[in-house]
Amino acid sequence: MPDVIEDYALLSSGRTAALVSRQGSIDWLCLPRFDSASVFAALVGGAEDGHWLLRPTDADATCSRRYDGDTFTLITRWQTASGVAEVHDSLPVNPERMDVIHRVDLVRRVVGVTGEVMFAQEVRLRFDYARAVPWVRQTGTHAAPELTAIAGPDAVVIRGGTLRAEDHVHRGTLTVAAGEQQDLVLTWHPSHRPAPDALDVDAALKASDRWWRSWAAHITTHDVHRDAVVRSLLTLRALTDHDTGGIIAAATTSLPEDFGGERNWDYRFVWLRDASLTIDVLLSHGFAHAVDHWRQWLLRAIAGDPRQLQIVYGIGGERDLPERELGHLPGYQGARPVRIGNGAAAQYQADVIGEVLAALFAARDAGTAEAALSWPLERALLRHAEERLPEPDRGIWETRGEPRMFTHSRAMVWTAFDRGVRSVREHGVTGPAAHWEGIRDAVRREIDADGVSARGHFVQHPGTDAVDASLLLLPTVGFCAPDDPRMLATVAEIERTLMPDGLVLRYRSESGVDGLSGVDNPFLACSFWLVEQYAATGRLGDARALMARACDVSNDVGLLSEEFDVTAGRQAGNTPQALSHLALVRAADAIERAQSTQL
Repeated sequence: MPDVIEDYALLSSGRTAALVSRQGSIDWLCLPRFDSASVFAALVGGAEDGHWLLRPTDADATCSRRYDGDTFTLITRWQTASGVAEVHDSLPVNPERMDVIHRVDLVRRVVGVTGEVMFAQEVRLRFDYARAVPWVRQTGTHAAPELTAIAGPDAVVIRGGTLRAEDHVHRGTLTVAAGEQQDLVLTWHPSHRPAPDALDVDAALKASDRWWRSWAAHITTHDVHRDAVVRSLLTLRALTDHDTGGIIAAATTSLPEDFGGERNWDYRFVWLRDASLTIDVLLSHGFAHAVDHWRQWLLRAIAGDPRQLQIVYGIGGERDLPERELGHLPGYQGARPVRIGNGAAAQYQADVIGEVLAALFAARDAGTAEAALSWPLERALLRHAEERLPEPDRGIWETRGEPRMFTHSRAMVWTAFDRGVRSVREHGVTGPAAHWEGIRDAVRREIDADGVSARGHFVQHPGTDAVDASLLLLPTVGFCAPDDPRMLATVAEIERTLMPDGLVLRYRSESGVDGLSGVDNPFLACSFWLVEQYAATGRLGDARALMARACDVSNDVGLLSEEFDVTAGRQAGNTPQALSHLALVRAADAIERAQSTQL
């Protein structure tokens, strides 16, 4: 059975990711990309579905772990009766050869600190989401042990450490004394190619760590939750594909929002909304150059007829993301189904164009170089938004119930046309600003008439008095002021109905609006949105208290999942979640602005 979600740490090469448990087991690894089929899938099944365990043979061994400064090299220190040793886990970034795509290396370096420590290895290689047991053979020598596994298009070679076959499992032991080290390296390559040469581990780790530290050195930040902000920005970079610029929503699939339930989704893709919000955060912390990489991804992904716009794409801009269920996998602690692909790609979500245009406007406002096709693309998106203006949508939460005129979605439609008008009038681009202004103002009148309850607060959609945490975003895009009486009433209603345990729910799932069974746990981004609102209205004490409460649910290496089960005291949903981390950064920025204003 996999560990609790918060017991996993992330490794990232900027092309793929692995999750390592506190027990020393790599239970999730997709090769060669974030969204490829897995070779280790114990996270959504069990050990028999693929994992790589490396831990001391001493059953009473205890561990602590940390990242090596501002990098994604994970150092796990093991204390045993016979000594102390560390495991340094890394998916090295190769900054000098980013064009090389025929290999991926996973490094597990064992380092003796004091005494002598024996480690046990257990390797189960299961390709294609555990649907393919590979052909495995010993290909090395006694002096240089090597294990090769092949299944279909994929091959891996494991070098360093002797492994013996025992009924489709490979096991072995190794011992390190103080001052010694031993490297274990798994290398993926296409099965039709020969295995690449052995990795120069020292050079690879040094180059990778140097790259991460250099990237982190450009972060402009402040003292408010500084460590959490830096780790969050690093995590957003770790979820960004080096080659394409696509920013995935999370590194995993099918980790449950509702334990044992059906709310299990594949998040290893690029949501236009999440990526746009990430770009806005990166802009505010010194990474204007990151905008162009993402903007080029965007231009490629949605090239052509804007009427064919999707809300989510593959890492390279792929459109075909069919949602399928893997019935042979039991799911994370029994949460079925395990899904790959995401049916939300076919949904209409009216808010997405607003988020995209807001991000591109922010980049323009920050003085970034204008891409030749950026403004023509934005104009085409506005034509598309106008064509679909009367339509209800599935909303920011991708509901699978009936489409509705969600208030947040309508506010983001307002945002799209507002940014179009402002781009013309403030930045001198060409476009029918008066026409867009008319549409913008009509949408505002619609929200003012239909999106506010008799008690004076914004509502999730017309026809209900219920609130939705996405309403907290209305002031952040300029639709209304944070201290607008309707906004203050909305906050009061959110506090009354969406905060039963001190963190913020997205909405009341028992209302049936999402068309799914089961219930939702508090959605971490929503709590950070409320922090932002508190700070903007002078409620600094409440902002700091909620910020501390939300940050406290991060794990020991600073990672946040999608949700948090307050009753059980554990993380829920896919991890690490880009939206949670970018919302954390925005909340810290809001507190910093509020504190500066009070000085």
